[in-house]
Amino acid sequence: MPDAAAELLDLTRRLLAAITSGDWQAYRALVADDVTCFEPEARGHLVAGLPFHEHYFKLGAGRPAAPALTTTLAAPHVRFLSADAAVVSYVRLTQKLDDAGRPVTTAVEETRVWQRGANGWKHVHFHRSLPG
Repeated sequence: MPDAAAELLDLTRRLLAAITSGDWQAYRALVADDVTCFEPEARGHLVAGLPFHEHYFKLGAGRPAAPALTTTLAAPHVRFLSADAAVVSYVRLTQKLDDAGRPVTTAVEETRVWQRGANGWKHVHFHRSLPG
């Protein structure tokens, strides 16, 4: 399934680009309505649905664009659970400038679950670590 693996990595990169740019419509097109997650913002709770995530997109609405940053997926790995379900895991490296203009890099471990349905692949669950 090399082509499907490449497609899932591309979808994951598009998802991260939507998050980074604050593009709710692009995010919404990639994510299932009933997405679930464990992430630092959820404070140890399993969160289901889109409203929790939409809140963070709305926080950025009308604000000046964020400074340039670069996102790299380090050692991405795609594991197929079936022809229609896969886990994508990687370390997400984010390079940017801090408030003093110095370059910094943060690392976050992420696992994202994708499921293929009638309308293609949808992001259905993720787990993200604290940045370090």
